[in-house]
Amino acid sequence: MQNPQHLRPVDLAREHGLSTQAVRNYEDAGVLPTAERSAAGYRTYTALHAQALRSFLALIPGHGHQASTSIMRAVNAGNLDEALSIIDDAHARLLEDRGTLRAVERALAELASPSPRHAEPSGMFIGPLAHKLGIEPATLRKWERAGLIRPIRDRQTGYRLYTASAVRDAQVTRQLRRGGYLLEQIEPILSEIRTAGGIEPLRGVLTDWHNGLSQRGRAMLTGAAELNTYLCGR
Repeated sequence: MQNPQHLRPVDLAREHGLSTQAVRNYEDAGVLPTAERSAAGYRTYTALHAQALRSFLALIPGHGHQASTSIMRAVNAGNLDEALSIIDDAHARLLEDRGTLRAVERALAELASPSPRHAEPSGMFIGPLAHKLGIEPATLRKWERAGLIRPIRDRQTGYRLYTASAVRDAQVTRQLRRGGYLLEQIEPILSEIRTAGGIEPLRGVLTDWHNGLSQRGRAMLTGAAELNTYLCGR
């Protein structure tokens, strides 16, 4: 059995199916602590280096490669607060993404269950739509400039005419704005709705979104457990 205090690059690489050069690159990048050198100049790793590599690879699914690299660099430089701050930011983004998902689901639920008496005609002009949403016409024009709402022009009057899909986009935008979301945060959500072809096909997208957030959250837990083991070993 290989001595855990005298490990070669290949010993660390084999555990994860990596190349020995990848292990060396991770050390050069600060992901692993600096290894001691033998008299012949060969790197000598230890069990602590092996745990550092496990921690880094476990962090990636939840935090991404760049953030995981920054976390490990900070830890190895003795900057634990900086590393924890990066982790905190990632958890805050995850919480924000969950809030966005809930807001989208509420908006879609509202749109999917209209009262028959509120059935919309084939198109609405800006005044009636603004009144329906409880906003000013100028707000609709602002959303249009931001690329969120896409009205057409009435052939006879030249006025803005909001089709069913534009009304839907305006309703989703209104709901998310009430939740405090910025226009630039709303645009990718509307893009998902348009790509899916409407609200109903988006149900599968929402399920995938839910699953993705859950997987990300669990990956963060796994990464945190491995990182904590590394911190205890240091």
